[in-house]
Amino acid sequence: MRKRHRWPIFQTGRTLRRLDEMLEAAINGTFEESRFDETELSRLEARWRQYLARSERALEQTRQERENMKKLVSDISHQTKTSLSNILLYAELLEAAAENPENKKLARQILGQTKKLGFLIQALVKMSRLEADVLKLTPVRQPIHLLVERAVEGILPQAGDKQIQIVCRLPENAQAVYDLKWTAEALGNILDNAVKYSPAGSQITVEGRESEIYTYITVTDQGIGIRESEKAQIFGRFYRSAQVQQEDGIGIGLYLAREILRREEGYIKVSSREGAGSKFGVYLKR
Repeated sequence: MRKRHRWPIFQTGRTLRRLDEMLEAAINGTFEESRFDETELSRLEARWRQYLARSERALEQTRQERENMKKLVSDISHQTKTSLSNILLYAELLEAAAENPENKKLARQILGQTKKLGFLIQALVKMSRLEADVLKLTPVRQPIHLLVERAVEGILPQAGDKQIQIVCRLPENAQAVYDLKWTAEALGNILDNAVKYSPAGSQITVEGRESEIYTYITVTDQGIGIRESEKAQIFGRFYRSAQVQQEDGIGIGLYLAREILRREEGYIKVSSREGAGSKFGVYLKR
């Protein structure tokens, strides 16, 4: 019978120790080849060095692409903001100078469409920053009433136009870990949908609760509700239900809300029935 080749025990132990050293050095970014002969261990070190070199190049390429995306998004945001501001100014001047009612109407339409375009561009810029990992959130522990007040304040004009009452019920001294600016953006997107898809004269309720792990905020409306078949889709990019195609929007508000919360180790969920309103829950780590 042919004998199988076996390494001595001390040789196996030395190889395992060297493999452990190589992995530790790779983790610390200090790996260097120490053998330059024809042994199996030397060949293994050379292959490991090649693998690390390729990984470093791929990582550097990813960093460079991220920087390029960051610069592109910044340039788009700056250039469009200036142009849209000018268009808005000229439209306002046209409206003020117009004596003919028809001309005034046209000027107002230009104003309205320009504002919609501005909203669309800013929403796309935010989405691009999130997906390129350019957006940096700094969650800190703070009272949730700061978050709710900022989000509600941003939606009051639209709610007032539809005579929708917003009722807030928050536990005293409740806190959570979140980035105020971007989490207010997430909660504001949910409130915006609640106002947009609720009937005039209805009520939206914002409530806070605390559990062992999370502080959560619920937004309950009396709107059109969500079909069961669409609940899994509403958080996707650009998804818009056939029921709301006539309403303003591009379908990324809930997507942004979900992504912002995910980056804070929180999450969002919804319960709803078609024609019977919706209830969104925003869960934040305590």
